[in-house]
Amino acid sequence: MDRLPTLRQLQHFIALTEHLHFGRAAAAVHVTQSTLSASLKELEVILGAPLVDRTKRSVVLTPLGVEIAGRARQLLAEAEDLAQTARASRAPLSGAIRMGIIPTIGPFVLPFALPALRRKYPSLQLFLVEDLTERLVASLRDGALDIAMIALPFETPGLEAFPLKDDPFVVAAPKDHPLMKAKSVTAEDVQAEKLILLRDGHCLRDHALSACGVRAARHGDGFEATSLMTLVQMVDNGLGVTLLPQMSIDRGLLKGTGLASRPLTGDAPPREIALVWRKGTLRRREFEMLGKEFKALIR
Repeated sequence: MDRLPTLRQLQHFIALTEHLHFGRAAAAVHVTQSTLSASLKELEVILGAPLVDRTKRSVVLTPLGVEIAGRARQLLAEAEDLAQTARASRAPLSGAIRMGIIPTIGPFVLPFALPALRRKYPSLQLFLVEDLTERLVASLRDGALDIAMIALPFETPGLEAFPLKDDPFVVAAPKDHPLMKAKSVTAEDVQAEKLILLRDGHCLRDHALSACGVRAARHGDGFEATSLMTLVQMVDNGLGVTLLPQMSIDRGLLKGTGLASRPLTGDAPPREIALVWRKGTLRRREFEMLGKEFKALIR
């Protein structure tokens, strides 16, 4: 039988792909540089082809190295899945879980959810990464994350979603703005205003545009924000109106500002908060359990 790569060799290779430097990669996995170099050479012998091009100043992955790196991450994620599943069978929600969360959800869920989870599951270790949805989904597929809390709709092939909560949009504007005189605002009302949204790349932007029926080219006159806090400050300074998720209003995003909010009526679709993970994971039952906990806390 042909020799197979070991998990240790794959770990060393992945460290090298992340740092592109033998010394830094070796330090990251707590081995000497010579050990990591020997491990990589042995992996290349087993696979029968070079994975990196070495020069005095840089390390560059070969085309095969790029392909092997993606598969290696998946294999390591599945191996960790296996070990964590065994631990969870003894004590659910007692080990490490690497969780991604988008910035338009994190500040409005984590401050009250994490303390509650720590009290109920003191051995649970949630390692958090905040990033945009596209990068979190890519990290999930690569095995760098176990789960992520994102907003749907979003294309998530290969992932399974556990719905947590519908989060409708509201219109926010200065208190003396004509839109704030009514009890609710229609999508047609919003279309007539200067609408300021988050910068392209935030899924909240696409969800908001869908909710009010405005195409990306028709809004904002070039004004875009990088966070909800910045967005609120821009609207508070009279630059326009915006759409915000109800979750952010409930958690006091407008506190200390001169803004008010009104529900967006009509057929405006809400965004759906969901916990997602890789299909086929052995930890599905544990992640569903965590999803139920988040669902109860958010509601």
